[in-house]
Amino acid sequence: MSYAVPSMFPLHPKMDEQVARAFTANEDEEEQHIQKVQNAFLYYGPYACQRLRRTLDYFNSLPADDQRLLSKYRAHLDCVRTCIDRNQAVIRQILRERLLYPADGSSSPTSDADSEFDEPPAHVRHGDMDQAQSTLKLIARDWSTDGALEREQSYKPIIDSIKEYYKPSDYELNEIKILVPGAGLGRLTYELACLGYSCEGNEFSYFMLIASNFVLNLCDYENKYVLYPWVHQYVNNLRREDQVAAVRFPDVCPLKNPPKGNIEMAAGDFLEVYKTPHSYNCVATCFFIDCANNVIDFIRTIYKILVPGGIWVNLGPLLYHYSDVNGQNSIEPTYEDLCIIIESVGFVIECSRSGIRTKYAQNPSSMKQSEYQSLFWVCRKPGQYEEQCGKKNTKSKVSKEPHDLIMREDNDMEVLVNANAGTNETETEAYEETAQT
Repeated sequence: MSYAVPSMFPLHPKMDEQVARAFTANEDEEEQHIQKVQNAFLYYGPYACQRLRRTLDYFNSLPADDQRLLSKYRAHLDCVRTCIDRNQAVIRQILRERLLYPADGSSSPTSDADSEFDEPPAHVRHGDMDQAQSTLKLIARDWSTDGALEREQSYKPIIDSIKEYYKPSDYELNEIKILVPGAGLGRLTYELACLGYSCEGNEFSYFMLIASNFVLNLCDYENKYVLYPWVHQYVNNLRREDQVAAVRFPDVCPLKNPPKGNIEMAAGDFLEVYKTPHSYNCVATCFFIDCANNVIDFIRTIYKILVPGGIWVNLGPLLYHYSDVNGQNSIEPTYEDLCIIIESVGFVIECSRSGIRTKYAQNPSSMKQSEYQSLFWVCRKPGQYEEQCGKKNTKSKVSKEPHDLIMREDNDMEVLVNANAGTNETETEAYEETAQT
């Protein structure tokens, strides 16, 4: 949860009574967590320079002949340092307004947002610093022309399916409420709102919330800022310039191009925040459902909050972020297991596909390219009449295989539909770093 923000695209704590009581009781702890995130951003420069310094120290220990052969590489390391400093300057801009604190400043943290840390701030861990660096990559993914291909891969199938189901010719789009859990930097939420839908993004990570608020509320023209998101990548570079490639953002300025539909961002844990039945016409999830300890909890919640006849559109892999994480429990159902679960909860699977090629915050110039063979589906919550009929025929509702593996009858013969579509799991570092921790 977070504090309300008086801004064009508001960020607010969306809480039922039970969560609100818990939030009040843990308000100090919440503020400390927000402070930790801000401190991690402020420590970005020194932390990144520690890695650079190790290379420089080793370089300086090499024989003079070796150093002479690496003279251009040595100059390149100076450029890396410059890029780190420029990234830190953008981070200072991101933090210049404390969007997650009350307007009266009564609960503002004591540290100066214009200062960095020479030593690691209290309670800031390596995982926090990884998230700070990953946030820069995600800005490039969501809000730069360099990320257009990844957005085309991940967001377009979702947007096209929603447009097909809720056609402008058939609906008043501003009355169609869409929820985007795991909204990240907010681009999918923004694009849906630009079409005229009433959209709400939900995000758990304060790294994402702080950055998305900056883009949505504080960037006043296109391509105003320059980041160097790949400067931390010291390996698999064909050219020196690839490591220090500049990315401009935002490619679209939401303040100058406000969406036709309503848009807002809600902070908090998806399972804690969204408990009211029949609240949304559509839930759109992208690289999200595998962020749960128990994915069944996510599926049940999505079903609960959808109105009868509403749809759930999903795209992403099954990385299962909590798998093999110390201190965390996790189940990792396969695609075929998920299809059984989805239909058992009550959904009708309108369509499903596997093998959707998607990348996640990848350096396009890197010699190493990771790619997911993602899943995509559209599920519908039955209308009231269908639900009543379904209760009488529950045994016939549950399929035992995914839709693209189901044996169907056709002219008294069973045919295999889209056999062997498969999913090829490949781990992508930036996606792992955005796990809800």
